[in-house]
Amino acid sequence: MRLILLIVILIFGCENSNVNYNPYIPNVKFDKTINLDLPLYDDVKFSSGSVELNGIGVCGVVIFNFNGDILAWEQCPPNHAVNSSCPKLNISGVQLSCDCTQNLYSLATGQLLNNIEQNNKYALVRYRTEKIGSSLRIYN
Repeated sequence: MRLILLIVILIFGCENSNVNYNPYIPNVKFDKTINLDLPLYDDVKFSSGSVELNGIGVCGVVIFNFNGDILAWEQCPPNHAVNSSCPKLNISGVQLSCDCTQNLYSLATGQLLNNIEQNNKYALVRYRTEKIGSSLRIYN
């Protein structure tokens, strides 16, 4: 009886670490630490400030200061495949916008703000962040 209970706990108790599943965006592993004291990152020192980081993630990453918490979002469009006419989302104030579909996504929550095509079901892919002093670690 104990063996069956142990097997059930092991099967159903394991956490699925792939919380960012999206068929359009591959799950890539990366680990990048940046120094927030550098002038390049001045915008994220203030609430609602954002900075685009190229060379990490799939299409790049946008970091966003949400009331002191720094969030990191994948810059690939989450609701269609990446193509040459629409390679990544663009920062537009406190939103990311898609030039192909005109979709707008919140940098505070990652949610789609306007569902123009009615078949969009994916929010932005969020990456983990860890702030230690003036360093910010962004990883997946």
